[in-house]
Amino acid sequence: MSDSSCHSLPRIDPESLGESLLDGRQARWAIDGLGALDVQGDGRAGRLLLTHGAGAGQDSAFLVALRRELADAGVQTLAIEFDYLRGMREAGRRRPPPRVDRLVEELARWCDRMSQHAPSPLWLGGKSMGGRVASLLAAREGAAGLVLCGYPFHPPRRPESLRLDHWSSLACPTLVVQGSRDPFGTRAQVNGYALPSCAEVHWLEDGDHDWKPRRASGRDQAGLLREGAQCIAAFMGRHR
Repeated sequence: MSDSSCHSLPRIDPESLGESLLDGRQARWAIDGLGALDVQGDGRAGRLLLTHGAGAGQDSAFLVALRRELADAGVQTLAIEFDYLRGMREAGRRRPPPRVDRLVEELARWCDRMSQHAPSPLWLGGKSMGGRVASLLAAREGAAGLVLCGYPFHPPRRPESLRLDHWSSLACPTLVVQGSRDPFGTRAQVNGYALPSCAEVHWLEDGDHDWKPRRASGRDQAGLLREGAQCIAAFMGRHR
């Protein structure tokens, strides 16, 4: 998914978008005024507006594999990228994301547009930073539910800088899928947090921030991705 490819993508009108989502058609479109939308999965377990992490977009190996596993488990993903990432690709160099409040507003525009045409209520979620943005929007405006993959509870090596102030405002079903060794929040650290009753944490044994386990664990990343996706689908199905 790149900015240059967005210009060549077909446009889709709102009515046709809703029909395509209902049909479970895998496709990529350009959404006027917003950017590229990548749809995968039939939605029998629910629909998830999915964002990405700070330094890599929807074409990252992690998100490509996760979307495939989610589709196999029945979750339809509506994958988007923030404007700054497209600008980063155009410039050919990395740049930091803008202030998180700007990303929240951008996600709100996507959510407003997609919610008008989705056949069922949209869940919000994402990888790392994208999950944080989704949680901030859900705390502000509500959501059908949240899926947070590798939530950045704090910056690495700075466990005192927690990103949980807005969690007390969350009221929707919230699932965190976290590697037990994630430097943004290990199992030992997160188990000590007072999370709201609407939130559940599923631990992927020995996984890091990208759900990669150590070889000595006897597990592999593909297996943890599949486990995570199946857990997400089951959680969304329970809260439909």
